[in-house]
Amino acid sequence: MSADNKTTNETAQNESAAPQDLGRRKFLNTAALTGLAGATLSVGLASCKQETAPAPAAAPAAPAAKEAPKPAAKAEGGAMTAERAPGQLDDYYGFYSGGHSGEVRVYGIPTGRELKRIPVFNPDLLTGWGITNESKAILGTKPNGDLKYRTGDTHHVHGSYTDGTYDGKYAWVNDKIHGRIARIRLDTFECDKITELPNIQGFHGIFPDKRDPVDAAINHTTRVFCGAEFHIPLPNDGRDVNDPTKYAALFSCVDAETMEVRWQVRVSGNMDLCATSYDGKLAACNQYNTENGAHYEDMMSAEKDACIFFNIERIEKAIKEGKFKTYGDSKVPVVDGTIEANKDPKTALTAYVPVPKNPHGVNASPDGKYFICAGKLSPTATVIELAQVLKYFEGEVKETKDCVVAEVEIGLGPLHTAFDGRGNAYTTLFLDSQMVKWNVDAAIKFHKGDKNAKYVVDRLDVTYQPGHTNASMSETKEADGKWLGVGNKFSKDRFLPVGPLHPECEQMIDMTGEKMRLVADHPVWPEPHDFIIMKRDKIKAKQVYNVEDFANAVKDPKDSRVERKGNKVTVYLASQAPAYSLREFKVKKGDEVTVILTNLDKVEDLTHGFAVPKHDINFIVNPGETKSVTFKTDKPGVYWYYCTHFCHALHLEMRGRMIVEK
Repeated sequence: MSADNKTTNETAQNESAAPQDLGRRKFLNTAALTGLAGATLSVGLASCKQETAPAPAAAPAAPAAKEAPKPAAKAEGGAMTAERAPGQLDDYYGFYSGGHSGEVRVYGIPTGRELKRIPVFNPDLLTGWGITNESKAILGTKPNGDLKYRTGDTHHVHGSYTDGTYDGKYAWVNDKIHGRIARIRLDTFECDKITELPNIQGFHGIFPDKRDPVDAAINHTTRVFCGAEFHIPLPNDGRDVNDPTKYAALFSCVDAETMEVRWQVRVSGNMDLCATSYDGKLAACNQYNTENGAHYEDMMSAEKDACIFFNIERIEKAIKEGKFKTYGDSKVPVVDGTIEANKDPKTALTAYVPVPKNPHGVNASPDGKYFICAGKLSPTATVIELAQVLKYFEGEVKETKDCVVAEVEIGLGPLHTAFDGRGNAYTTLFLDSQMVKWNVDAAIKFHKGDKNAKYVVDRLDVTYQPGHTNASMSETKEADGKWLGVGNKFSKDRFLPVGPLHPECEQMIDMTGEKMRLVADHPVWPEPHDFIIMKRDKIKAKQVYNVEDFANAVKDPKDSRVERKGNKVTVYLASQAPAYSLREFKVKKGDEVTVILTNLDKVEDLTHGFAVPKHDINFIVNPGETKSVTFKTDKPGVYWYYCTHFCHALHLEMRGRMIVEK
């Protein structure tokens, strides 16, 4: 780049957005590229060829945007605070994936106060998740009763919809390691079902539908879509392992209620993230590795990858007509959604819209008009108009590339996009370590040739290297443009040092003004990924369980007893602060003991625990709840079972004896 060009662009940036420390940016870009050089990402960035010149180090090609459409934001930054007085509740729930902790975390937004950690794919010592019989049945076990998996990797959390907005019924989250999808009940904030998807690996993208594609009366979520990132031989039974041309990835549809896999689609290339349209007709995944390579250099050789669109009505019609196959032991119908099998738009099940190579993230605008793919290796965001995609499927649009209505430069390393409901998009720039605010309509005008259309509104430095972002109600028709959350992958010097493993840095931004304003930093335990921010009035949480909902409940202390069938012993036990209903029970060495415990307290926030020393047992029961555990007694003696969860002034005295006889 010439010095004159650089000066011109820097001047434009200084006029259009807040000044930035160029030395800082140079350092961040150098450090980020050095860290990624092993994957040749720096080569990929350098080799990107755009129709317009790549954005310079100091600024994008486009100047600043004009005021966003009505309702207009404040002229400058907003004046909101993330602080709440003692006893004052937060305005939103934040549901965050926990990464390879395997859990989902719940924060109050905007304070960032941690409210709960929901164990999902991870055994949990506090709650007994993975220890109780009920949780084992959900997680899945081996023939010997041990958990099938003890690890998980949650990335994307999304809620159920009614009329285009969150209804507070369910949330779903993926497990990238083992290809599982879990459902969380939002009345209890606990996982109630887990399904392992057949014939896939690297399940990453997930999104619920928002209504039925055919039946207008069904205005709520009935399907959850899942994109597989890693392509594998089909079936993956040892054949074709050395021939990557035989590998493929599957897109899966899971029933929102039964959690059974309805159908799958074989595609060309790998899938990353998912989005769904507000009319229920389309789902999409951004794609990389359309080359079908098995090594990273082979995954970046093409100049274009794709955003693949799925025509849900046609797919389900094809399945009803028997136009599918199955793989291996799975009975799930699989239709052919590859490029080769879908050349005719009028019969196609899928459409591959070209986007710059190796994109990351696809997000639906709250007005229902667009999907936006972030470039990652390209400094661009691609805006795809859904009306054009539907016209393509009807044969009214000649080529899928004609569905792209904008592809504009926004900065280096764009990954994920959120929305404010005022026509603006907010995209993370990983390499620039920034958030960029840009106007979608202005970007479309600029792409069409109006070089006076100023689409970049603002830039804000964040710390450091942002990955995911989301805004309050952003992925619904009720996007309110108040709070923008940013998930930064590195915290570096932001918090007190705690050894080599640093916390990550979640930041809250006031987005009510024309300019973004950083309000708060929150250190978080590694490694969260995506999240949603939901108005608190969407959630109707239970405070006490109904004892009648548990078939094995001990409904009255008088029903407490010990039953023996051979060497299998069942102990029926109740808890009421500060005592268990049995002061002791006797078993024999070698018995298989099942303890069924019901918490008969009906007071909010009165949870009991149950631990048995030397037998690796600990779990909790909330008010009105029943849980059970099964274990073997292999050594005679006295073992005091006791309450581990503080419940009463006589909490320490809440215990009893398990006497193991010879």
